[in-house]
Amino acid sequence: MASEIHVNDIGTRFLVTVKDGADAVDISSATSLDINFRKPDDSILNRTGSLLGDGSAVSGVMYYDTVAGDMDSAGNWKLQGKITLSSTGVFYTDIHTFKVHRNL
Repeated sequence: MASEIHVNDIGTRFLVTVKDGADAVDISSATSLDINFRKPDDSILNRTGSLLGDGSAVSGVMYYDTVAGDMDSAGNWKLQGKITLSSTGVFYTDIHTFKVHRNL
């Protein structure tokens, strides 16, 4: 991820790790992977997460790469991952805060 995220950045990768306490959750069999963003105006941007092809799903890692229109406003944003495992239920990650900066 870049050192700063700016309005209209495309291709910024957000990595989210799903944990149960201090332990990573194996999400390789998840039936859904979601990454939800709360914009500075409190609206919600729901995106589908993906698994990395390097086996990191066993370590609980999913990601989302931004596309045009995602990072559309400057300010403080929040994100939270959500997964569904058919055998055990629905899990949410911690909420993380990040800042999207204005451009010149």
